[in-house]
Amino acid sequence: MVRVTFLTADGRSVAAEGEAGQALLEVGQNAGLPLEGTCEGQMACSTCHVIVSPEWFDRLPDASDDEEDMLDLAAGVTRTSRLSCQVLLEAGLDGLEVRLPAEARDMQPR
Repeated sequence: MVRVTFLTADGRSVAAEGEAGQALLEVGQNAGLPLEGTCEGQMACSTCHVIVSPEWFDRLPDASDDEEDMLDLAAGVTRTSRLSCQVLLEAGLDGLEVRLPAEARDMQPR
């Protein structure tokens, strides 16, 4: 299992775990976080935008040009922003820390 800590916009820290190969989006959703993922991981929206802690950002594979284009549409983008649907967990990411942007909105019915 790969451990991930999500920091919410209201300052909470939410610990979650996922399996290697699992998308960060799914791990966050399984933990009840407001990561909408409207396009269901097809990289056609930016509703799963997260901000990766700087100490972890360089450990991730580079974002594709398509991901960079989608991030241009996200609110509150920073240098370490990624789409969580494009971040796949692997053993080397155990302990990953990401922050949910304050602008995140969950439009999914619960």
